[in-house]
Amino acid sequence: MWVEFGGEGPPILLLHGLMGRASTWWPVADWLTPYGRVVGIDARSHGRNPHRGGQWRTPDFVGDIAEVLAELGPSVLIGHSMGGLHAVVTAAEHPDLVRAVVAEDMAVDLRGRTADGWRALFDAWPTPFPSLRHVRDFFGVLGPYFSECVREGERGYELLSEIDDLFEIASEWGTQDYWDSVDKVRCPLLSIEAGHTIMPPGQQAEIARRAGGRHIVVEGAGHVVHVDAPQVYRGAVEAFLSDVLHR
Repeated sequence: MWVEFGGEGPPILLLHGLMGRASTWWPVADWLTPYGRVVGIDARSHGRNPHRGGQWRTPDFVGDIAEVLAELGPSVLIGHSMGGLHAVVTAAEHPDLVRAVVAEDMAVDLRGRTADGWRALFDAWPTPFPSLRHVRDFFGVLGPYFSECVREGERGYELLSEIDDLFEIASEWGTQDYWDSVDKVRCPLLSIEAGHTIMPPGQQAEIARRAGGRHIVVEGAGHVVHVDAPQVYRGAVEAFLSDVLHR
């Protein structure tokens, strides 16, 4: 499922995180369009993607991205969390289709971690939510983001993605690393780390170092940096794109 955000010129493909969807990128796409044609996709088991279930692994998502890039042409990939991992692996496996990567608060090595903590958190959410206002109030600054990730049902607003599917997708990350992909990245890379990251300490700096890229830490920001610190995020990405795309 594609979302055309607008703009003309070099393609920029936006990749959301676990439980997200393409439309969560609208606030970012608004200022990205002067840099090129901005497109987003819903990953498998997310948004309106027809591929449901949780048996998908990173190569499945990367294959989907490569199919989109084959139509778009060489593109800049901007990914958050899960989308950042997919962007890095796509750049490694399909170097001719990726011009540059922005990876926001992500990891390539979560071996040994389980999703049990996330399951406890999600189980504590008061779903279904009675209204969209309740969604926005519950999530605070992330309210607009999560409002894009629910749908109205008979009992209220529920998550678009099935929780069990998300945990199945995430289970791969606790058993396999993707450092070999990092070592194969040859395009420009910008790693944006949250000051309050939930990722392993030092890993995002190491990703940038091994890929020959840049790394910044956005102090005070949580996992969704582009929501928590939008101006800092925008400044970093615009400077990077201005250099990469010469615009």
